[in-house]
Amino acid sequence: MSTYTDTIRRWAADDRRAGPLADADGTGEVGLGAGEAGTRLAVRFALRLRGDRAETVRYQVFGCGFTIAACAAAAELAEGHTLAEIAVIAPPSVAAALGGLPAERGYCADLAVAALQAAVESAGSSRRPVVGALAADDDHAPRVTAAAPLYRLLTDSPAPPGAPAVDRHLFACLLTVAAGETDDPGAALGLNDAELADLLHLYFPAVTAATLRPFCRPAVDPLPQGNVDLLQLLLGYLPCDADGWQPVPSLWLARTLACRAARPGHLWRSMGLFARAELTAAIHRHLPALAAANSRGMRWKRFLFKQLCEQAGGSLCQTPDCGACSDYPLCFGEEA
Repeated sequence: MSTYTDTIRRWAADDRRAGPLADADGTGEVGLGAGEAGTRLAVRFALRLRGDRAETVRYQVFGCGFTIAACAAAAELAEGHTLAEIAVIAPPSVAAALGGLPAERGYCADLAVAALQAAVESAGSSRRPVVGALAADDDHAPRVTAAAPLYRLLTDSPAPPGAPAVDRHLFACLLTVAAGETDDPGAALGLNDAELADLLHLYFPAVTAATLRPFCRPAVDPLPQGNVDLLQLLLGYLPCDADGWQPVPSLWLARTLACRAARPGHLWRSMGLFARAELTAAIHRHLPALAAANSRGMRWKRFLFKQLCEQAGGSLCQTPDCGACSDYPLCFGEEA
């Protein structure tokens, strides 16, 4: 389960080595190349040497709490050691310092180490920033398109009276991306069997769970579990009328957000949506109080986990004033 342990929280809040380093002898970067900045996870490590020893290590990071914690741990492992000693620091060492990482968050240690090793390379050669290698991924293209067979089956099925087309699209995307991951698409969305049946009846009454099965793929790896703390946070934003009635689609979206946020990468892609703007629009429709809380337009996954960490008394950010932060565009950008 991608829930922050106490050890992860402590490392994420440990900002002793966070921030820029002037006149660095070595700088390594991952995710800050042309066209990447502000669009994906990013880390920068900087080293100041005394002889061949890294007297000072600093890092800057744009990522989740696990990535921040991994960078803090990697910096501590490196500081005070020679370049040769730092060169053998590997992701398992960082993960061990964190008390272990969830399987789906192992890439956070990979990211930190890639940037750290790029800084070592920079210090040992030209002192110019070196871009570390990060596994290439198609992290900007939608995972579901209008041509997907299950999406077409769902959206071409008869629409019941009063079912908004935008919500049929939303849940068709979610069901399609989930079916591509497992033979239990409800579980991949944080929904139980009864909730999945109700969702299909409300938006796609001609479709049943049995109809979905031919489109499902057996799960290759265990599905990431939804973050229970995040779900509780989202449930606090559910709208209700004077009688206390809460719209069921809002509950489904809250459960789905908590579940899909456990997956790496952009939240809108994890939900199978065609574009970032569709995620914001769905939250405005079904969780308006949550939309209002994100009044400054922070990217949704970062906003959600920032709220969660602050609720627990920690902070994912190293800058107390967002407006004064040089990385403002990384956190605050258009969703489309």
